[in-house]
Amino acid sequence: MQGANKGAAAQLNGSGLRIAIVQARFNEDITNALLQAARDELLRLGVAEEAITHVTVPGALEVPMALQALAERKEHDAMIALGCIIRGETYHFELVANESGAGVSRVGLDYGLPIANAILTVEDLQQAQARQHEKGRDAAQVAVEMANLVNELLAPESQA
Repeated sequence: MQGANKGAAAQLNGSGLRIAIVQARFNEDITNALLQAARDELLRLGVAEEAITHVTVPGALEVPMALQALAERKEHDAMIALGCIIRGETYHFELVANESGAGVSRVGLDYGLPIANAILTVEDLQQAQARQHEKGRDAAQVAVEMANLVNELLAPESQA
């Protein structure tokens, strides 16, 4: 496919894109910061405020179900998963981290819809705080770039 993937700068134009954000409320101080950083970056990249859908769920394990419901609507070019899982003293951390990550990936692949996974999996609150802004911005950039790439790859070849 000639001309595909014309460079990151062109791929980071969010004009005309519709993006959904699913935010886990558990560890809400962190996920609110992730949300703010992601939303600010989406707007900076040209995504219109009214083209951003935001829903919240109780925790990281519920994120994939909300992503799936949104994907069923076929209204978005990409989605962003936001959450924060902090290691505790039990196996629960691994369970939640593994299952939420696998669920996010499965929804994206099942629906052919880019999903930027910014569900933080960290050892402690300090690690989460150190990553909350950067990972929110990164997720927005990934969502826009991948939405543009998938839209380009799925577009019919232009006739020369």
